[in-house]
Amino acid sequence: MNEDNIISNPSQKPDFCDGIEYFAKDLPQFDELASKAIISSDESKVSDAKSSEAVYQTLLGADVLRYLTLHITGSKGSGHPGGFASSADLHSSLIMLGHTNIVTEVGHHAPGFYSSMFLDTSLEDMGIKTVNDVCTRFRERDGLLGHLSGAVPGLLSPAGPLGQGQHFAMSGALLNPDKLFPVTIGDGGMGEPYILSSMMHFHTAFPKTTNFLPSLIWNGYSQEHHSMVSEMTNEQMIAYWKAHGFEEVVLVDAKDFDDSNQEGAYVDSTRFSFEKRLEFTASVLAQVDKASKLAMSGTFTAFIIKQLKGSGVHALGAKSHNLYPTDSLEVPHIMDGLKRRAVPVKAWEIVRENFQRAGGGAASKTVVTESVRELKDLSNVKKEEFEIGSKSVPSTAMGAMVAQVGKIDENYIVTNADGNEASAMKNINDALKIRHPQTDPLYNQEPNGQCYEPLNEDACAGLAAGLSLFGSRAIWLSYESFAINGWPIVQTVSQAMAELRRKTPSTVSMFTAGALEQGRNGWTHQRPEIENFFAAMMRNGNAFALFPCDANAIQVAYDYATNSFNKTMVIIASKTPLPVYLSLEESKKAMEIGAGVLYESDKSDKKLVVFAVTGDMVLLPVFEAKDKLENDGYRVRIVSMVNPRQLYRAKDVAWESVSEPDNNFMDDKTFDDMFGGDMLIAVSGGASGSLEPVLLRTKVAKRDVFAWQRGETTASHTELMDFNNIKADSIFECVKDMDK
Repeated sequence: MNEDNIISNPSQKPDFCDGIEYFAKDLPQFDELASKAIISSDESKVSDAKSSEAVYQTLLGADVLRYLTLHITGSKGSGHPGGFASSADLHSSLIMLGHTNIVTEVGHHAPGFYSSMFLDTSLEDMGIKTVNDVCTRFRERDGLLGHLSGAVPGLLSPAGPLGQGQHFAMSGALLNPDKLFPVTIGDGGMGEPYILSSMMHFHTAFPKTTNFLPSLIWNGYSQEHHSMVSEMTNEQMIAYWKAHGFEEVVLVDAKDFDDSNQEGAYVDSTRFSFEKRLEFTASVLAQVDKASKLAMSGTFTAFIIKQLKGSGVHALGAKSHNLYPTDSLEVPHIMDGLKRRAVPVKAWEIVRENFQRAGGGAASKTVVTESVRELKDLSNVKKEEFEIGSKSVPSTAMGAMVAQVGKIDENYIVTNADGNEASAMKNINDALKIRHPQTDPLYNQEPNGQCYEPLNEDACAGLAAGLSLFGSRAIWLSYESFAINGWPIVQTVSQAMAELRRKTPSTVSMFTAGALEQGRNGWTHQRPEIENFFAAMMRNGNAFALFPCDANAIQVAYDYATNSFNKTMVIIASKTPLPVYLSLEESKKAMEIGAGVLYESDKSDKKLVVFAVTGDMVLLPVFEAKDKLENDGYRVRIVSMVNPRQLYRAKDVAWESVSEPDNNFMDDKTFDDMFGGDMLIAVSGGASGSLEPVLLRTKVAKRDVFAWQRGETTASHTELMDFNNIKADSIFECVKDMDK
């Protein structure tokens, strides 16, 4: 750093630079190679990636990104500058090449992505026009979240939990074959088990969809220590990716350009001589261009940039990862870091012009997630009316509708790890076929099938949730017992959808073969505790856990979920023939208001026992208990809580804070008429969280709960319910005890 070359807060600077304190007086070759923006007003990318001007201005872009990243985080003494700093050369190269549909797996790269969105003017949609504005709104409510959010203009998807970004890139690529979707992956995140395997399975299923570019930011460190892949050689890393099906792995190692005698396998390119910095940048730009063209032309390609974490900011290695309150803009090591990255005032103008024009305009106006995707009309999807009192399989009834939707909408994808046939939904496979390179009619396999079946719930949930976020319809089908393995990405997308500025189809999941149907498999297949996860999310404002009571109600639930927007819809149902209690019309009304009455004794002055139930199979012991209670002189009303989220009071749910808000909560009179009585028994075949809305709201003083306790190996669902004390005799005795 040459202090003589630093200008502190010059009087002449563009308005958007308000807040920047340090500028350079000059840079080598600046007048020659940066007299004007290399991307002209009628272009969307550099015309020649090998030109000296393109390379030079890509380097300027990387330095400006690093400066802003450090400045923004330093303004709050909070956030993560180090990881993005080692990717800045790649990010700048992608922008200059016109590839602006960039996804990341690394939430800690947020300040760098916000810097990019500021430079291309996307953040002006949030009223952020100057560097001061960025700093004011960073890590503040209604501002720029500490980790990436798809709510921020120009950003395609959220990024927080590791191991998710590749799903968004694959979803975007599948829906938009004419665009490249780079996804940056940190080597700390390489510890997540499913990143490469999910891409390998996707490529096997969709071999022609290669227009996503996984880009490894291999910087040697995780958050607080060396990354677990830090000791691999370049050859080993390339082999690792190729072992997962990648045909081309393009690697640029900063070490190859080092003329500053840095020790170790990972080096900081900003410490090279300016000449070598340009050589390194030229290589990154050229190799990113090569990798991008390979990906867009049908070659399964990965890109790797190997450069020390923290390159060009205030510290190196894991020490650059996080800032603390003492790391403010006024402390020497932050000031020195900014001065090292200072560029002339005109450089800021050049970079902004290039970033504004790249990709055809500001990302907030041009990336694929900034517009509503056109959807096929589903008004002709038919339901089958099952006769009340008959028995039918709920999951099969829904499967018939899924098949119709898939036939209408060619982009519709059904994901399932354990197999549709195992969940009594073979009708889906018959109609839509399992996507597999090997054609086999016996197993409904075809290369162009719409059923995506990796044996990995993370991959199933990831693709389905990603497609919904990117504007298409999809459904994830699973055993409830294994859903927890994929649920985190659905939760992430659910929160993102709550913030979106556009409509997009809700995430839809249906979990079957639940605890009560899996007795002989034992506790490994009996884990309905996840229902408490769903129940907790209902308070978020846009999450709905649906418990259809029969084959008619599940069709209504599927229709309700599939035609909703910006929500997370979870359907819990059985694959066993069960009694039908409600007509389609009755089911529709129940779904809208939250619950429906399945049975009520004749009017009399006898004491009234009300059952509030979530689930379908669990209704069997409830109806058995009804008979015992009526024989003993009680009246009984059985209410199915098919949509318990609507049974909360409005004040219990953050419904006003979400996109596409729904405040259709059951009114007090309807609630009291439906759930009022002398005694209330709340029953669930799963965890008790779904019963909270009624227990919270009821005025009935005498009440109790019957719900899942734990799993066991049993010969039948009746034996398993008995083990969990969900049985008619226990319910009867409970009422008698309350009535003493």
